[in-house]
Amino acid sequence: MKKKLFIGHLKKNFLLAYPVMLSQLGHMMVNVADSMMVGRLGALPLAGASLAMVVFNLLLMFGIGVSYAITPLVAAADGEKDTEKSSSYLKHALVINVITGIILFIGVKLGSSVLYHINQPPEVVKISIPYLNIIMLSLIPLMVFQTFRQFAEGLSFTKQAMIVVIGSNLANVGLNYLFIYGSDSLNIPMMGLNGAGWASFIARVILALWMVLYIYKGRAFQAYRSGFSLGDYSRKIFKKLLSIGLPAGFQFVFEVGAFGFAVIMIGWIGTKQLAAHQIAINLAAVSYMMVSGLSAAATIRVGNQLGKKNIGTLKIAASTLFIMAVMFMSATALTFIIGRYWLPTLYINDAEVIELASSLLIIAGLFQISDGIQVVSLGALRGLEDVKTPTILTFIAYWVLALPIGYYLAFHMDMGAQGVWYGLLIGLSLVASIMITRFYILTRKLSARQNLK
Repeated sequence: MKKKLFIGHLKKNFLLAYPVMLSQLGHMMVNVADSMMVGRLGALPLAGASLAMVVFNLLLMFGIGVSYAITPLVAAADGEKDTEKSSSYLKHALVINVITGIILFIGVKLGSSVLYHINQPPEVVKISIPYLNIIMLSLIPLMVFQTFRQFAEGLSFTKQAMIVVIGSNLANVGLNYLFIYGSDSLNIPMMGLNGAGWASFIARVILALWMVLYIYKGRAFQAYRSGFSLGDYSRKIFKKLLSIGLPAGFQFVFEVGAFGFAVIMIGWIGTKQLAAHQIAINLAAVSYMMVSGLSAAATIRVGNQLGKKNIGTLKIAASTLFIMAVMFMSATALTFIIGRYWLPTLYINDAEVIELASSLLIIAGLFQISDGIQVVSLGALRGLEDVKTPTILTFIAYWVLALPIGYYLAFHMDMGAQGVWYGLLIGLSLVASIMITRFYILTRKLSARQNLK
């Protein structure tokens, strides 16, 4: 019976998670396609893309974290069969997310010159700023997409976003080819790195429009049409969404920011080390974004069962997702370690950069399982609407422990880029241990409280 129950949850989790995994992979593939196609132009444009991506990914993940607030709330309302509440969350979340995207774009536009003052190679900074400004503009349509995507996922509809993301990615690759390298027949000039930025922007506008139409026209979403109306906003609902979204956004900032600061430290070492880091972190980000599909499934399943007040099923669903994360990330760990010399050749032909990247991929392989556990645990905790304490613990693990250790290993033990990565390995392992423990402590308390009633 237990085996049958486990297989049932495994199947349900997989059907929820795999479209999200492919959608998340699609988001990441925009950056991967940019890096691969720009890398053919040389180490300098690739390093410029790496530096710009530090800022963009940091703010992107903050925005995604803010947008995640709608998912557990809609999942819980769906468990209660309350369509009016779900529609209201959609309407309020759209306002929050669009304003967030605009603020982030303006902030970077005004402050991008700061990159000249963080001790990075000047030629790398010069080429990265125009590209950064373009891709930051694409964050606004991306936040619109995220609103409707997270709403649909809260209702357990995950395939729609997958289809939309795959379609817009195909458009991005085609536009990349035209804008990066140029086309004489179409009279399009070669734009290099900036061309990749404009391709991403156009692809993300397509992404947003397509997803909005999907939800507005979809038969399954007709009961939620009031979510498209304007006016009649509630301060209480804004506050509730922000109380989940802002801490979730800062969770991502502390984690992604730690990896971003790692890029800055590696930039102090040299341009080729920075290019190698970009390759390794790009590949590690692919596995991270895919396993975050399991994290999204954890938020949906936990939030839905919490709305139904079924704590036993909630725990089993989450435990199954932890097992799935370990299995998936074990496979990616082996892929990174076995393919450490071949994978970098997909990005660049520079032998020194390939050798450096291969050594970082071994460390990336070592932290895959920890990365999987921590991201799914955080998703499960979001489903419980527990975000504030995990945010504080994430900050301590990365910024108080992992980064100082990485700095010491890199510059005092002369371990270079590898030292920085070993620091990140320590941070991920700490967060994984803390978050999965916290989830089981909280669910035990919920079970005890339910048994007393």
